[in-house]
Amino acid sequence: MHRRDFLKMLGAGCLSGCTPPAPPFPKGELLGVSHDLGHRLHDGTLPAPNSTRHARVVIVGAGVAGLSAAWALRRAGINDFVVLELEKESGGNARAGENAVSAYPWGAHYLPIPTMESKAVRVLLAELGVLQGDPFAQRPRYDERHLCHIPHERLFWNGRWQEGLMPQFGASREDLAQIQQFDELIAHYRQRRDAHGRKAFALPMAHSAQEADLLALDTVSFREFLLSKGLTAAPLHWYVDYCCRDDFGCTAAQTSAWAGLHYFCCRDGEGSNATSDSVLTWAEGNAWLTRRLAAPVGQRLHTQAAVFRVEEQSRKVLLDVFHAGENRSERLIADHVIWAAPLFALPRIFADCPSDLAAAIAQTSHAPWLTANLTLRQPPTGKSGAPLSWDNVLYGTPSLGYVVATHQRLRVTPAPTVLTYYRALTEETPAQGRQRLLNTPWRVWADDILRELSVPHPDIAQHVQRIDLWRNGHAMIRPTVGFIWGNARARLQQTGQRLHLAHADLSGFSLFEEAQYRGIIAAERVMEQEGLRYVSLVA
Repeated sequence: MHRRDFLKMLGAGCLSGCTPPAPPFPKGELLGVSHDLGHRLHDGTLPAPNSTRHARVVIVGAGVAGLSAAWALRRAGINDFVVLELEKESGGNARAGENAVSAYPWGAHYLPIPTMESKAVRVLLAELGVLQGDPFAQRPRYDERHLCHIPHERLFWNGRWQEGLMPQFGASREDLAQIQQFDELIAHYRQRRDAHGRKAFALPMAHSAQEADLLALDTVSFREFLLSKGLTAAPLHWYVDYCCRDDFGCTAAQTSAWAGLHYFCCRDGEGSNATSDSVLTWAEGNAWLTRRLAAPVGQRLHTQAAVFRVEEQSRKVLLDVFHAGENRSERLIADHVIWAAPLFALPRIFADCPSDLAAAIAQTSHAPWLTANLTLRQPPTGKSGAPLSWDNVLYGTPSLGYVVATHQRLRVTPAPTVLTYYRALTEETPAQGRQRLLNTPWRVWADDILRELSVPHPDIAQHVQRIDLWRNGHAMIRPTVGFIWGNARARLQQTGQRLHLAHADLSGFSLFEEAQYRGIIAAERVMEQEGLRYVSLVA
C-alpha cells in the first residue's frame, strides 16, 4: 500500500470514528388548556346535577380576576364564597410548571412597577412583602430580590447581540432620527393631562382621560397612526410590532392606536430603588403572585369544575357545574355570581342571555399562543455581543424570543437552566391559529423552535434535554381597531343584578393590573348590593 493511500484511509477512519455523534433529539410533552373538557361543554354529554347547595358568592374562573375578587371579598370579611376553575390548577394566564432545574412560567412572566393609579397592585405587593413601607408613597422601596437583575434585555440583530430591544447597531441615520422622533411623541403623550388632572393613558385604563381626540385614536391602527406621523423606518416598525405582539397577541396593523400608545405611555411607576422601566419577576413568572392569592382560598377553590349552565333570576343565580375529577354534576344556588372567566364561553351556557350582550361578546377576538420551556444542561453560547439577559429577543422572527427562568439566581459558572420561549400566532386569523395549534405535532414545533434559536446559538441542540410545549387557543383578548372605545366594550361594562362580569376582556387587553381591577370592581359591586361597608381598593 502506498503511503498516500494509507494516510487517506487513516484520515477517513478518523473522520468517521472521531466525529462526535449528533445529540439525541430532546424529549418533551405537548400540553395546554383542557380542550377535552371544554368540548364536552358543547356536545351535551355532561350528566345532570344530582345534588344542590347554596353559596353566597360563586366566582367562575381562578385566573388573576377571579383570585383578585376572592382577595377583595376576604379583605372585607366575606368568606362564604366558592371559586370554580375549569383547569387542573388556578392561575389562568399566570400558570407555571417546574422540574428539577427550575420553576418556569407558562404565561405572564413579569409585573411592571405599579403606577400611582394601580392602588390595589401596590396593596397586594405590600401584603406579600415585595413593596416595603407605605404602598401609597410616590416612590416606595421594593425588595431587591424581586426586582429583575441586570442585564435586563438584549436583541439579536444583524448577526450580533445588542443591549436593549430598540434596534440600534446597523440602523441608518434616518432610522435613528425617526426613533428619536418616536421617543419624543411618546414623551408628549406621557406628559399630557386632562382638565381633571387625569393622564392620557393610565393603568388601569379606566382612569385614563377621555377627551375626544384621544378616544378617536381607537378608530385607526397603530401602524396607520405611525405612518400618519411620517414614521416609516423599518427597525422602528419592527420594534412597535414586537411590542404589540408581546402584550396584545396581534400586530401593530391589527392593534388600535389607542391601545398601542397606552402600552408605551401608561407605565410610569417608580420606586426609591426602581425606575419606570424596572420590572418585578420570578422564576415561575406571575404564578408567584397567583399562587399566593390562591393559597388562602383553600378548599373553597374547586379545579376541573366546568360550569355548563347559568340562569340569572331576580333573587338568585343557578349554576350547573360538572366536577370532572368526580364525574358528577351539582347545582349551585348563589346570591351573586362573579364571572371571571373569558367571556366568549358565556353566551353558550347563559340561559336567556340578552341578545345585545351576546352580540357584544361576539365582537371580542382572542389571540392563540404557543409557549415552550426548554430545559438545558447549561446556558447556550452565542455570537458576540451583550451577555445572556433575562429577556432575549430575535429580530425578524415569528417568536418573541425567550426569558431565562434561572436569571434571578445570579450564577457565575454555567449551570442547568430553563429558557421560556413565547410565540403569538399572528401570521393568520385567530381561528386559523387555533387550528394550527391543535393540528401541529410536537416534533414539528420543536424542530421549528430549535431551528430559530440555533441562529444566535449554534450549539443549543447540544444542551437541550427537554422541550415542553403549552398551547393556549384563547390566550388573551386582542385590542383590535374600534374595540376599546366602541359600543361592544361599552355594553360589557353594564352589569346584571346578580351576575357580574369580571375579566380582563372588559378592558380590551390582558394585563395583570386590568384583570385585578376588573375582579375587585365586581367584588365591590357585590358588597354594595349587599349593603356591606368596605374601603375601596380601586377608587
